[in-house]
Amino acid sequence: MKRQLLVAIGVCGMIIHTGCADTTKEIYQIELTNPLNESRTLETVEIDLQAVPFKKEVLVSAKSYELIDSSAKAKITSQAVDNDGDGRFDQLLFQPTMQPNEVKTFEIIPSTEVVEEANEPACYSRFVPERTDDYAWENNRVAFRTYGPTAQKLKEDGVPGGTLSSGIDAWLKKVDYPIINKWYKKELETDGTYHKDTGEGLDNFHVGVSRGVGGIAIKKDSTYHVSKNFVSYERVTTGPIRTSFVLKYGDWNAGEDIVTEEKHISLDYGSNLSQFIIKIEGTDQVSAGLTMHENDGKTTINQSKGVVSYWQPHGKSELGTAIISNSKDLIAVEEYQNGKPDENNVYAQLKVKDGTAKYYAGFAWKESGQFSNAKEWESYLEEFSKKLQSPLQIRYLK
Repeated sequence: MKRQLLVAIGVCGMIIHTGCADTTKEIYQIELTNPLNESRTLETVEIDLQAVPFKKEVLVSAKSYELIDSSAKAKITSQAVDNDGDGRFDQLLFQPTMQPNEVKTFEIIPSTEVVEEANEPACYSRFVPERTDDYAWENNRVAFRTYGPTAQKLKEDGVPGGTLSSGIDAWLKKVDYPIINKWYKKELETDGTYHKDTGEGLDNFHVGVSRGVGGIAIKKDSTYHVSKNFVSYERVTTGPIRTSFVLKYGDWNAGEDIVTEEKHISLDYGSNLSQFIIKIEGTDQVSAGLTMHENDGKTTINQSKGVVSYWQPHGKSELGTAIISNSKDLIAVEEYQNGKPDENNVYAQLKVKDGTAKYYAGFAWKESGQFSNAKEWESYLEEFSKKLQSPLQIRYLK
């Protein structure tokens, strides 16, 4: 099903307007409360557009939305998304700046003006058929990729260039602008390669059959079972605030159980962590994994915050990876080592509730300048978890 084009409002130099401005002149308000005694930025708020008391004809005719900070009387960056592909926007995303315990009001202005996104917005993802069939995604801090059915077939047929893995690869960028298209072009169309750092970062994170950064497995007795490559994809949205997509997998076996799986993945601006919502049948637990590479890193666990972190030497630098979940869903953590290449992973075993497991997974590369050491990385993860547990609160005003 064709997706409604997303809307990117208020990013200077990154949006193209088509048609004439034609607002409905209807203004609606929401109230946002910060329940924590600390300032907050770069957290995505999701306005449920169905919960806003729009007139029916407004909701049907709206082609875009503007969001105004009522106190500053300033338009702020927002992104309208159609999550279910029905041609109507479902959510309006934005990232407010909130002071400790602050309460702020925002105005939502629907419009019949169509606003198109930039070709490469800050939060971007796409299928990459020219490099076999990767799916890659990024924001201003990190980038990831994983592998499709053509790569699997090449590997199974013994043809060079194949990859058999449902693990999640990390692309170690150290610039805040998009690099996915640039790096693929360099690798495929020039004498350069993304395996060498020429100032923007590089791909030197080996995945193999490991779980990489957040790939899943299912443990039966003492064995971890994994799927093969994704079989289909659907990009849902890209934009200044969020990119999201769905990966579907062929049914696979975990012992005697048949597993049906699809991953709903999103990445927000300013975050080092992708969100994974795993829709799965055939199990009541999944294990989200972090590759241990040379087994020379250190695992840190904060059960009360649902944080599992692995910090390791990486080339001439250092690398941190992590999984964050609801602490009530974190059953156990295991460092699994069996002596086989790429099969050594730190696993966070998570509950599956109503056919769904949810967690965040991501990384930090010291060379990016974002974090200097494991302590800074772990502090970021604990703060991330704290804000997940005490989200900004929305009240829809009549």
